[in-house]
Amino acid sequence: MTFWFLLLLGIVTYLIVQRSVAHITQTPVWLLWLVLMTPALILSGWTVIYGKQQPPPSPLIIWPSIICVLLYWVLLEQGRRKTKNTPTQPQDIRSQSAIHPTVEPLPVRPIEPTEEIQLRNCFPWSVYYIHNIEYRPQAIICRGQIRTTPTRAYQQIKANIEAEFGDRFLLIFQEGFNGKPFFVLVPNTQAARNPSQPQKITRPGFALFLLVATLITTTLVGSSIAGADPQQLVSDPRIFWQGLPYSLGLMTILGVHELGHYFTARYYRIRATLPYFIPLPLFLGTFGAFIQMRSPVPHRKALFDVSIAGPLAGFLITLPILFWGLINSELVPLTDQAGLFNPEALNPKSSILLALLSKLALGNQLTSTSAINLHPVAVAGFLGLIVTALNLMPVGQLDGGHIVHAMFGQRSAMVIGQISRLLLLLLSLVQSGFLLWAIILLFIPLIDEPALNDVTELDNKRDILGLMAMGLLVIIVLPLPQMLSNLLQM
Repeated sequence: MTFWFLLLLGIVTYLIVQRSVAHITQTPVWLLWLVLMTPALILSGWTVIYGKQQPPPSPLIIWPSIICVLLYWVLLEQGRRKTKNTPTQPQDIRSQSAIHPTVEPLPVRPIEPTEEIQLRNCFPWSVYYIHNIEYRPQAIICRGQIRTTPTRAYQQIKANIEAEFGDRFLLIFQEGFNGKPFFVLVPNTQAARNPSQPQKITRPGFALFLLVATLITTTLVGSSIAGADPQQLVSDPRIFWQGLPYSLGLMTILGVHELGHYFTARYYRIRATLPYFIPLPLFLGTFGAFIQMRSPVPHRKALFDVSIAGPLAGFLITLPILFWGLINSELVPLTDQAGLFNPEALNPKSSILLALLSKLALGNQLTSTSAINLHPVAVAGFLGLIVTALNLMPVGQLDGGHIVHAMFGQRSAMVIGQISRLLLLLLSLVQSGFLLWAIILLFIPLIDEPALNDVTELDNKRDILGLMAMGLLVIIVLPLPQMLSNLLQM
Protein backbone atom coordinates (compact mmCIF):
# COMPACT_ATOMS: atom_id res chain seq x y z
CA MET A 1 0.00 0.00 0.00
CA THR A 2 2.84 2.40 0.89
CA PHE A 3 4.57 1.73 -2.46
CA TRP A 4 1.48 2.43 -4.54
CA PHE A 5 0.64 5.57 -2.56
CA LEU A 6 4.22 6.81 -2.97
CA LEU A 7 4.09 6.08 -6.70
CA LEU A 8 0.80 7.96 -7.07
CA LEU A 9 2.12 10.84 -5.00
CA GLY A 10 5.27 11.01 -7.14
CA ILE A 11 3.35 11.08 -10.41
CA VAL A 12 0.88 13.69 -9.19
CA THR A 13 3.66 15.85 -7.72
CA TYR A 14 5.64 15.78 -10.96
CA LEU A 15 2.60 16.75 -13.02
CA ILE A 16 1.76 19.60 -10.65
CA VAL A 17 5.31 20.99 -10.73
CA GLN A 18 5.54 20.68 -14.50
CA ARG A 19 2.22 22.40 -15.06
CA SER A 20 2.50 25.11 -12.42
CA VAL A 21 6.07 26.43 -12.38
CA ALA A 22 7.99 24.93 -15.31
CA HIS A 23 7.20 27.98 -17.47
CA ILE A 24 8.40 30.55 -14.93
CA THR A 25 11.75 29.06 -13.88
CA GLN A 26 14.79 27.47 -15.52
CA THR A 27 15.41 25.16 -12.57
CA PRO A 28 14.96 21.56 -13.83
CA VAL A 29 11.55 20.13 -13.05
CA TRP A 30 13.07 16.85 -11.85
CA LEU A 31 15.15 18.70 -9.24
CA LEU A 32 12.15 20.59 -7.85
CA TRP A 33 10.21 17.32 -7.85
CA LEU A 34 12.97 15.51 -5.96
CA VAL A 35 13.13 18.23 -3.28
CA LEU A 36 9.36 18.08 -2.73
CA MET A 37 9.34 14.28 -2.62
CA THR A 38 12.16 13.99 -0.07
CA PRO A 39 9.92 14.20 3.06
CA ALA A 40 7.61 11.53 1.61
CA LEU A 41 10.57 9.30 0.83
CA ILE A 42 11.89 9.71 4.38
CA LEU A 43 8.52 8.87 5.94
CA SER A 44 8.05 5.92 3.60
CA GLY A 45 11.48 4.62 4.56
CA TRP A 46 10.55 4.86 8.23
CA THR A 47 7.34 2.92 7.58
CA VAL A 48 9.20 0.19 5.68
CA ILE A 49 11.80 -0.19 8.46
CA TYR A 50 9.64 0.15 11.59
CA GLY A 51 6.14 -0.63 10.31
CA LYS A 52 2.87 1.32 10.58
CA GLN A 53 2.46 0.47 14.28
CA GLN A 54 5.32 2.81 15.26
CA PRO A 55 4.56 6.37 14.12
CA PRO A 56 7.50 8.54 13.05
CA PRO A 57 8.75 11.13 15.57
CA SER A 58 7.55 14.70 15.11
CA PRO A 59 11.02 16.13 14.20
CA LEU A 60 11.24 13.64 11.34
CA ILE A 61 8.01 15.07 9.94
CA ILE A 62 8.53 18.77 10.67
CA TRP A 63 12.19 19.46 9.91
CA PRO A 64 12.49 17.73 6.51
CA SER A 65 9.28 19.49 5.43
CA ILE A 66 10.56 22.92 6.49
CA ILE A 67 14.01 22.42 4.95
CA CYS A 68 12.64 21.07 1.67
CA VAL A 69 10.09 23.88 1.36
CA LEU A 70 12.83 26.49 1.85
CA LEU A 71 15.13 24.69 -0.60
CA TYR A 72 12.30 24.48 -3.14
CA TRP A 73 11.71 28.23 -2.80
CA VAL A 74 15.43 29.03 -3.24
CA LEU A 75 15.77 26.84 -6.34
CA LEU A 76 12.59 28.28 -7.83
CA GLU A 77 13.72 31.87 -7.29
CA GLN A 78 17.19 31.21 -8.71
CA GLY A 79 15.65 29.75 -11.84
CA ARG A 80 13.23 32.66 -12.04
CA ARG A 81 16.05 35.21 -11.95
CA LYS A 82 17.74 33.39 -14.83
CA THR A 83 14.45 33.50 -16.72
CA LYS A 84 14.21 37.26 -16.20
CA ASN A 85 17.67 37.77 -17.72
CA THR A 86 16.90 35.60 -20.77
CA PRO A 87 15.80 37.65 -23.81
CA THR A 88 12.71 35.61 -24.56
CA GLN A 89 9.06 36.47 -24.71
CA PRO A 90 7.99 38.18 -21.45
CA GLN A 91 6.52 35.62 -19.11
CA ASP A 92 3.85 37.93 -17.79
CA ILE A 93 2.07 37.81 -21.14
CA ARG A 94 1.08 34.26 -20.29
CA SER A 95 -0.64 35.52 -17.16
CA GLN A 96 -3.20 37.21 -19.36
CA SER A 97 -4.89 33.82 -19.78
CA ALA A 98 -6.36 34.50 -16.35
CA ILE A 99 -8.14 37.47 -17.92
CA HIS A 100 -8.72 36.39 -21.50
CA PRO A 101 -7.91 32.86 -22.61
CA THR A 102 -7.75 33.76 -26.30
CA VAL A 103 -4.22 33.22 -27.56
CA GLU A 104 -4.64 33.33 -31.34
CA PRO A 105 -4.23 36.86 -32.76
CA LEU A 106 -7.42 38.13 -34.30
CA PRO A 107 -7.91 41.23 -36.43
CA VAL A 108 -9.78 43.03 -33.64
CA ARG A 109 -8.67 46.16 -31.80
CA PRO A 110 -10.49 47.47 -28.72
CA ILE A 111 -9.74 51.03 -29.86
CA GLU A 112 -9.37 52.72 -33.22
CA PRO A 113 -5.84 53.54 -34.44
CA THR A 114 -6.65 57.25 -34.18
CA GLU A 115 -7.43 56.86 -30.46
CA GLU A 116 -3.94 55.69 -29.50
CA ILE A 117 -2.74 59.25 -28.94
CA GLN A 118 -5.62 59.83 -26.54
CA LEU A 119 -4.69 56.62 -24.74
CA ARG A 120 -1.04 57.63 -24.39
CA ASN A 121 -2.09 61.00 -22.99
CA CYS A 122 -3.83 59.15 -20.13
CA PHE A 123 -0.41 58.06 -18.84
CA PRO A 124 1.52 61.13 -17.60
CA TRP A 125 5.29 60.60 -17.73
CA SER A 126 5.58 61.61 -14.05
CA VAL A 127 3.14 58.88 -13.03
CA TYR A 128 3.68 55.97 -15.44
CA TYR A 129 6.00 56.39 -18.40
CA ILE A 130 4.71 54.30 -21.34
CA HIS A 131 7.25 52.13 -23.17
CA ASN A 132 4.92 50.27 -25.52
CA ILE A 133 1.29 49.34 -26.10
CA GLU A 134 0.30 45.80 -27.09
CA TYR A 135 -3.08 45.04 -28.61
CA ARG A 136 -4.98 41.85 -27.94
CA PRO A 137 -8.42 40.85 -29.27
CA GLN A 138 -10.09 41.81 -25.98
CA ALA A 139 -7.42 43.78 -24.12
CA ILE A 140 -4.87 46.55 -24.41
CA ILE A 141 -1.63 45.96 -22.48
CA CYS A 142 0.32 49.09 -21.54
CA ARG A 143 3.87 48.51 -20.33
CA GLY A 144 6.17 51.10 -18.91
CA GLN A 145 7.94 52.42 -15.82
CA ILE A 146 6.05 53.42 -12.70
CA ARG A 147 7.31 56.69 -11.18
CA THR A 148 5.09 57.12 -8.13
CA THR A 149 3.29 54.93 -5.61
CA PRO A 150 1.08 52.16 -7.05
CA THR A 151 -2.02 53.59 -5.38
CA ARG A 152 -1.52 57.07 -6.82
CA ALA A 153 -0.62 55.69 -10.24
CA TYR A 154 -3.75 53.58 -10.45
CA GLN A 155 -6.08 56.30 -9.20
CA GLN A 156 -4.64 58.95 -11.52
CA ILE A 157 -4.62 56.80 -14.65
CA LYS A 158 -8.07 55.37 -13.88
CA ALA A 159 -9.43 58.91 -13.63
CA ASN A 160 -7.76 59.83 -16.94
CA ILE A 161 -9.14 56.76 -18.71
CA GLU A 162 -12.67 57.46 -17.45
CA ALA A 163 -12.41 61.11 -18.49
CA GLU A 164 -11.22 60.17 -21.98
CA PHE A 165 -13.16 56.98 -22.72
CA GLY A 166 -16.02 57.03 -20.22
CA ASP A 167 -17.05 53.56 -19.03
CA ARG A 168 -15.82 51.71 -22.12
CA PHE A 169 -12.98 49.99 -20.21
CA LEU A 170 -12.13 48.36 -16.92
CA LEU A 171 -8.59 49.25 -15.86
CA ILE A 172 -6.54 46.43 -14.35
CA PHE A 173 -3.16 47.01 -12.70
CA GLN A 174 -1.06 43.84 -12.39
CA GLU A 175 2.48 42.78 -11.63
CA GLY A 176 4.10 40.58 -14.27
CA PHE A 177 6.35 37.60 -13.69
CA ASN A 178 9.31 39.93 -14.32
CA GLY A 179 8.30 41.99 -11.28
CA LYS A 180 7.26 45.07 -13.28
CA PRO A 181 3.68 46.41 -13.02
CA PHE A 182 1.63 46.91 -16.17
CA PHE A 183 -1.86 48.15 -17.04
CA VAL A 184 -4.54 46.24 -18.92
CA LEU A 185 -7.62 47.87 -20.45
CA VAL A 186 -10.49 45.40 -20.84
CA PRO A 187 -13.77 46.32 -22.56
CA ASN A 188 -16.47 46.88 -19.95
CA THR A 189 -19.06 44.45 -21.28
CA GLN A 190 -21.33 45.00 -18.29
CA ALA A 191 -21.66 48.71 -19.03
CA ALA A 192 -22.31 47.97 -22.70
CA ARG A 193 -24.95 45.38 -21.86
CA ASN A 194 -26.75 47.51 -19.26
CA PRO A 195 -26.49 51.14 -20.29
CA SER A 196 -29.51 52.35 -18.30
CA GLN A 197 -29.68 50.33 -15.09
CA PRO A 198 -27.68 47.55 -13.42
CA GLN A 199 -28.87 43.99 -13.77
CA LYS A 200 -30.76 42.65 -10.76
CA ILE A 201 -28.76 39.78 -9.31
CA THR A 202 -30.49 39.12 -5.98
CA ARG A 203 -33.03 36.29 -6.07
CA PRO A 204 -34.50 36.20 -2.55
CA GLY A 205 -37.23 33.72 -3.48
CA PHE A 206 -34.73 31.21 -4.86
CA ALA A 207 -32.40 31.73 -1.88
CA LEU A 208 -35.30 31.13 0.54
CA PHE A 209 -36.33 27.96 -1.30
CA LEU A 210 -32.78 26.56 -1.04
CA LEU A 211 -32.63 27.56 2.63
CA VAL A 212 -35.82 25.63 3.44
CA ALA A 213 -34.79 22.63 1.33
CA THR A 214 -31.39 22.47 3.06
CA LEU A 215 -33.04 22.81 6.46
CA ILE A 216 -35.11 19.72 5.65
CA THR A 217 -32.20 17.63 4.34
CA THR A 218 -29.86 18.53 7.23
CA THR A 219 -32.61 17.80 9.78
CA LEU A 220 -33.16 14.43 8.13
CA VAL A 221 -29.45 13.60 8.34
CA GLY A 222 -29.32 15.05 11.87
CA SER A 223 -32.01 12.67 13.07
CA SER A 224 -29.84 9.78 11.91
CA ILE A 225 -26.84 11.26 13.71
CA ALA A 226 -28.98 11.54 16.85
CA GLY A 227 -29.54 7.76 16.68
CA ALA A 228 -33.01 7.62 15.15
CA ASP A 229 -33.86 4.73 12.85
CA PRO A 230 -34.82 6.12 9.40
CA GLN A 231 -37.44 3.37 9.04
CA GLN A 232 -39.25 4.73 12.11
CA LEU A 233 -39.74 8.13 10.47
CA VAL A 234 -42.73 6.83 8.54
CA SER A 235 -44.52 5.52 11.63
CA ASP A 236 -43.43 8.35 13.97
CA PRO A 237 -42.67 11.64 12.15
CA ARG A 238 -41.77 13.29 15.47
CA ILE A 239 -38.40 11.52 15.29
CA PHE A 240 -37.59 13.87 12.41
CA TRP A 241 -37.28 16.81 14.81
CA GLN A 242 -34.46 15.11 16.73
CA GLY A 243 -32.18 16.23 13.90
CA LEU A 244 -33.04 19.91 14.35
CA PRO A 245 -30.14 20.73 16.77
CA TYR A 246 -27.59 19.42 14.26
CA SER A 247 -29.34 21.16 11.39
CA LEU A 248 -29.60 24.55 13.07
CA GLY A 249 -26.00 24.38 14.30
CA LEU A 250 -24.52 23.51 10.91
CA MET A 251 -26.66 25.92 8.92
CA THR A 252 -25.91 28.74 11.36
CA ILE A 253 -22.17 28.20 10.85
CA LEU A 254 -22.45 28.02 7.05
CA GLY A 255 -24.84 30.95 6.91
CA VAL A 256 -22.71 33.23 9.09
CA HIS A 257 -19.66 32.30 7.00
CA GLU A 258 -21.34 33.36 3.76
CA LEU A 259 -22.94 36.45 5.30
CA GLY A 260 -19.45 37.55 6.35
CA HIS A 261 -18.47 37.48 2.68
CA TYR A 262 -21.75 39.09 1.59
CA PHE A 263 -21.77 42.11 3.91
CA THR A 264 -18.06 42.81 3.38
CA ALA A 265 -18.60 42.70 -0.39
CA ARG A 266 -21.50 45.13 -0.01
CA TYR A 267 -19.28 47.41 2.09
CA TYR A 268 -16.86 47.68 -0.84
CA ARG A 269 -19.78 48.07 -3.28
CA ILE A 270 -19.07 44.76 -4.96
CA ARG A 271 -22.23 43.32 -6.47
CA ALA A 272 -22.89 39.96 -4.83
CA THR A 273 -25.74 37.47 -4.68
CA LEU A 274 -27.45 36.37 -1.50
CA PRO A 275 -26.07 33.18 0.12
CA TYR A 276 -27.30 30.04 -1.63
CA PHE A 277 -27.39 26.75 0.31
CA ILE A 278 -26.93 23.44 -1.49
CA PRO A 279 -29.30 20.73 -0.17
CA LEU A 280 -28.13 17.12 -0.17
CA PRO A 281 -30.42 14.34 1.13
CA LEU A 282 -27.50 12.20 2.36
CA PHE A 283 -23.95 12.46 3.76
CA LEU A 284 -23.95 15.75 5.75
CA GLY A 285 -27.33 16.97 4.52
CA THR A 286 -25.76 19.83 2.55
CA PHE A 287 -22.89 20.49 0.22
CA GLY A 288 -22.27 23.88 1.78
CA ALA A 289 -23.29 27.38 0.75
CA PHE A 290 -21.88 30.06 -1.53
CA ILE A 291 -22.29 33.58 -2.86
CA GLN A 292 -21.35 34.90 -6.29
CA MET A 293 -19.64 38.24 -6.88
CA ARG A 294 -20.80 39.83 -10.12
CA SER A 295 -18.44 42.81 -10.28
CA PRO A 296 -14.64 43.11 -10.07
CA VAL A 297 -12.81 43.44 -6.76
CA PRO A 298 -11.37 46.98 -6.69
CA HIS A 299 -8.05 46.31 -4.91
CA ARG A 300 -6.11 43.80 -2.80
CA LYS A 301 -7.37 45.34 0.43
CA ALA A 302 -10.96 44.55 -0.58
CA LEU A 303 -9.90 41.09 -1.79
CA PHE A 304 -8.35 40.36 1.61
CA ASP A 305 -11.25 41.72 3.65
CA VAL A 306 -13.96 39.92 1.68
CA SER A 307 -12.00 36.65 1.73
CA ILE A 308 -11.11 36.57 5.42
CA ALA A 309 -14.50 37.81 6.63
CA GLY A 310 -16.18 34.47 5.87
CA PRO A 311 -13.80 32.10 7.69
CA LEU A 312 -13.39 34.55 10.57
CA ALA A 313 -17.16 34.99 11.08
CA GLY A 314 -17.79 31.25 10.66
CA PHE A 315 -15.03 30.36 13.13
CA LEU A 316 -16.30 32.79 15.77
CA ILE A 317 -19.77 31.25 15.67
CA THR A 318 -18.31 27.72 15.51
CA LEU A 319 -16.48 28.06 18.85
CA PRO A 320 -19.54 28.38 21.17
CA ILE A 321 -21.50 25.76 19.19
CA LEU A 322 -18.65 23.26 19.34
CA PHE A 323 -17.90 24.01 23.00
CA TRP A 324 -21.52 23.47 24.06
CA GLY A 325 -21.66 20.28 22.02
CA LEU A 326 -18.45 18.93 23.59
CA ILE A 327 -19.77 19.57 27.09
CA ASN A 328 -22.82 17.46 26.26
CA SER A 329 -20.86 14.69 24.51
CA GLU A 330 -19.94 11.31 25.99
CA LEU A 331 -16.52 9.80 26.61
CA VAL A 332 -15.84 6.35 25.19
CA PRO A 333 -12.74 4.12 25.28
CA LEU A 334 -10.04 4.96 22.76
CA THR A 335 -9.73 2.19 20.15
CA ASP A 336 -7.97 1.69 16.84
CA GLN A 337 -11.11 2.88 15.04
CA ALA A 338 -10.98 6.29 16.74
CA GLY A 339 -9.82 9.11 14.50
CA LEU A 340 -10.38 12.65 13.30
CA PHE A 341 -13.40 11.83 11.13
CA ASN A 342 -15.21 9.35 13.40
CA PRO A 343 -17.96 11.26 15.28
CA GLU A 344 -18.81 8.18 17.39
CA ALA A 345 -15.21 7.77 18.56
CA LEU A 346 -13.40 11.02 17.85
CA ASN A 347 -9.76 11.11 18.87
CA PRO A 348 -9.33 14.73 20.05
CA LYS A 349 -5.55 14.49 19.72
CA SER A 350 -5.98 14.39 15.93
CA SER A 351 -6.16 18.21 15.98
CA ILE A 352 -4.33 20.70 18.18
CA LEU A 353 -7.28 23.08 18.42
CA LEU A 354 -9.81 20.29 18.92
CA ALA A 355 -7.68 18.83 21.72
CA LEU A 356 -7.48 22.18 23.51
CA LEU A 357 -11.23 22.80 23.23
CA SER A 358 -12.03 19.23 24.34
CA LYS A 359 -9.79 19.50 27.39
CA LEU A 360 -11.33 22.85 28.29
CA ALA A 361 -14.87 21.48 27.94
CA LEU A 362 -14.42 18.04 29.54
CA GLY A 363 -11.64 18.74 32.02
CA ASN A 364 -9.96 15.85 33.85
CA GLN A 365 -12.52 13.38 32.52
CA LEU A 366 -10.63 13.41 29.22
CA THR A 367 -7.55 11.22 29.51
CA SER A 368 -5.07 9.58 27.16
CA THR A 369 -7.37 6.55 26.85
CA SER A 370 -10.51 8.53 26.01
CA ALA A 371 -12.30 9.21 22.75
CA ILE A 372 -15.43 11.33 22.32
CA ASN A 373 -18.87 10.26 21.12
CA LEU A 374 -19.99 13.62 19.74
CA HIS A 375 -23.37 15.15 20.51
CA PRO A 376 -25.18 16.16 17.27
CA VAL A 377 -24.47 19.83 18.04
CA ALA A 378 -20.79 18.95 18.54
CA VAL A 379 -20.84 17.22 15.14
CA ALA A 380 -22.08 20.48 13.61
CA GLY A 381 -19.37 22.43 15.44
CA PHE A 382 -16.70 19.96 14.37
CA LEU A 383 -17.83 20.30 10.76
CA GLY A 384 -17.57 24.05 11.25
CA LEU A 385 -13.87 23.59 12.07
CA ILE A 386 -13.43 21.43 8.97
CA VAL A 387 -15.17 24.02 6.79
CA THR A 388 -12.95 26.76 8.25
CA ALA A 389 -9.79 24.75 7.61
CA LEU A 390 -10.80 23.77 4.08
CA ASN A 391 -11.63 27.36 3.14
CA LEU A 392 -8.37 28.64 4.65
CA MET A 393 -6.27 26.33 2.46
CA PRO A 394 -4.05 28.83 0.56
CA VAL A 395 -4.87 27.42 -2.86
CA GLY A 396 -6.38 29.16 -5.89
CA GLN A 397 -9.91 30.43 -5.49
CA LEU A 398 -10.46 29.20 -1.94
CA ASP A 399 -10.66 31.91 0.72
CA GLY A 400 -7.11 31.09 1.82
CA GLY A 401 -5.92 31.42 -1.78
CA HIS A 402 -7.47 34.88 -1.99
CA ILE A 403 -5.86 35.81 1.34
CA VAL A 404 -2.30 34.88 0.34
CA HIS A 405 -2.89 36.50 -3.06
CA ALA A 406 -3.80 39.75 -1.33
CA MET A 407 -0.84 39.46 1.06
CA PHE A 408 1.95 38.40 -1.29
CA GLY A 409 0.71 38.97 -4.84
CA GLN A 410 -0.41 36.48 -7.45
CA ARG A 411 3.04 35.13 -8.34
CA SER A 412 3.93 34.19 -4.77
CA ALA A 413 0.39 32.94 -4.10
CA MET A 414 0.76 30.38 -6.90
CA VAL A 415 3.96 29.04 -5.34
CA ILE A 416 2.39 28.96 -1.86
CA GLY A 417 -0.64 27.12 -3.25
CA GLN A 418 1.62 24.62 -4.95
CA ILE A 419 3.55 23.92 -1.74
CA SER A 420 0.34 23.72 0.30
CA ARG A 421 -1.16 21.05 -1.95
CA LEU A 422 1.94 18.94 -1.67
CA LEU A 423 2.23 19.40 2.10
CA LEU A 424 -1.35 18.23 2.51
CA LEU A 425 -0.51 15.14 0.48
CA LEU A 426 2.38 14.50 2.88
CA LEU A 427 0.10 15.05 5.88
CA SER A 428 -2.28 12.43 4.51
CA LEU A 429 0.49 9.88 5.12
CA VAL A 430 -0.01 10.53 8.84
CA GLN A 431 -3.71 11.50 8.82
CA SER A 432 -5.41 9.35 6.18
CA GLY A 433 -8.60 11.39 6.49
CA PHE A 434 -6.91 14.26 4.64
CA LEU A 435 -6.30 12.23 1.49
CA LEU A 436 -9.67 13.17 -0.03
CA TRP A 437 -8.99 16.85 0.70
CA ALA A 438 -5.58 16.57 -0.92
CA ILE A 439 -7.07 15.06 -4.05
CA ILE A 440 -9.75 17.77 -4.23
CA LEU A 441 -7.12 20.51 -3.97
CA LEU A 442 -5.28 19.03 -6.96
CA PHE A 443 -8.25 19.94 -9.16
CA ILE A 444 -8.41 23.55 -7.95
CA PRO A 445 -6.48 25.89 -10.33
CA LEU A 446 -3.64 27.83 -8.73
CA ILE A 447 -4.37 30.99 -10.73
CA ASP A 448 -6.68 33.42 -8.95
CA GLU A 449 -8.62 36.21 -10.64
CA PRO A 450 -6.80 39.51 -10.01
CA ALA A 451 -8.23 42.61 -8.39
CA LEU A 452 -8.43 45.74 -10.53
CA ASN A 453 -5.52 47.25 -8.59
CA ASP A 454 -3.52 44.11 -7.97
CA VAL A 455 -0.21 45.86 -7.21
CA THR A 456 -0.80 48.02 -4.11
CA GLU A 457 0.24 46.00 -1.05
CA LEU A 458 -1.64 45.54 2.22
CA ASP A 459 -0.95 47.31 5.50
CA ASN A 460 0.79 45.60 8.43
CA LYS A 461 -2.43 44.98 10.35
CA ARG A 462 -3.91 42.92 7.53
CA ASP A 463 -0.65 41.06 7.01
CA ILE A 464 -0.65 40.05 10.69
CA LEU A 465 -4.31 39.03 10.53
CA GLY A 466 -3.57 36.93 7.45
CA LEU A 467 -0.68 35.16 9.20
CA MET A 468 -2.96 34.48 12.17
CA ALA A 469 -5.50 32.93 9.78
CA MET A 470 -2.80 30.64 8.40
CA GLY A 471 -1.84 29.80 11.99
CA LEU A 472 -5.46 28.87 12.67
CA LEU A 473 -5.35 26.50 9.71
CA VAL A 474 -2.22 24.85 11.08
CA ILE A 475 -3.61 24.20 14.57
CA ILE A 476 -6.78 22.71 13.08
CA VAL A 477 -5.13 20.23 10.71
CA LEU A 478 -2.00 19.23 12.65
CA PRO A 479 -2.21 16.51 15.32
CA LEU A 480 -1.42 17.29 18.95
CA PRO A 481 2.36 16.98 19.62
CA GLN A 482 3.33 14.43 22.26
CA MET A 483 4.94 17.07 24.47
CA LEU A 484 1.72 19.10 24.60
CA SER A 485 -0.28 15.93 25.07
CA ASN A 486 1.75 15.06 28.16
CA LEU A 487 1.30 18.59 29.49
CA LEU A 488 -2.50 18.35 29.08
CA GLN A 489 -2.51 14.80 30.45
CA MET A 490 -4.24 13.49 27.32
